[in-house]
Amino acid sequence: MNDNKKSVDALEINKKYKKQNQLKEIWRRLKKNKTSVLGLIIIGLIIFLSLLSGVIYDYDKDIINQNISERLQFPTLEHPFGTDELGRDIFARILYGSRTSLSIGFITVAISLTVGGILGAISGFYGGYVDNVIMRVMDVFLAIPGTLFAITIVAALGTSTVNLMIALSISSVPSFARIVRSSVMTVRDVEFIEAARAIGANNFRIITQHVIPNSLAPVIVQTTLSVATIILTIAGLSFLGLGVSAPQPEWGAMLSSARTYMREYWYMTLFPGLAIMITILSLNLLGDGLRDALDPRLK
Repeated sequence: MNDNKKSVDALEINKKYKKQNQLKEIWRRLKKNKTSVLGLIIIGLIIFLSLLSGVIYDYDKDIINQNISERLQFPTLEHPFGTDELGRDIFARILYGSRTSLSIGFITVAISLTVGGILGAISGFYGGYVDNVIMRVMDVFLAIPGTLFAITIVAALGTSTVNLMIALSISSVPSFARIVRSSVMTVRDVEFIEAARAIGANNFRIITQHVIPNSLAPVIVQTTLSVATIILTIAGLSFLGLGVSAPQPEWGAMLSSARTYMREYWYMTLFPGLAIMITILSLNLLGDGLRDALDPRLK
């Protein structure tokens, strides 16, 4: 009995060290890609500034309060990005807008990953009739363009942040389901899964402890790229008036309100546009680097 316990403990310790070595190897390969490290630094800085904005600025006083006497001022030391048509500081609103875009992006992807991951894991592991039913339902959703689908849901439910996250989550589920399904199908019949079945492990334990952990590499990459796609979609919907409601700052909504003034006051569209571009670019660079670092063929 004691020998069996020691064997189990030794096996767990071996798994722990193996995971640590794998993480170190992934980090080593990621560091070799300079553009990916740059993307990681930029997105880390954006997240840090978005968190810091709540400490630096007061939401009611600095973000949504109107100050007509200072409206439409070009960039100065006091207002680095200038002020908008209502006298609000654009720099402060961009920082607060990053909190809105990033939080909606991460929450939406988390919901999509959870729902799509469960459906994809069940579909890929069991196959057959279950696989056909789930995948045909996903095909129906994939046949509808994601942005158009999100617009339809927001228009039906009403314009709000919660409805926006629901719409984007539903439209993103099929892509995660398909990626998880394909990853699960590549590992469900390998030797260690057969060994787990041989020692009496049930399907739930096999899926959660063996199949899903060994299918995470493409899912991690898809998650990073999906956050970028969601942020861009949020900006597009807000630009159309179907996203984040005023006066809450959001990059797309800031572009929408500034388009009337862009001929004379170019800075009002330049800086929110740059915020969107830099965030999307950094996430895509990071996603490309993770794809290469997690690919065992590129060791």
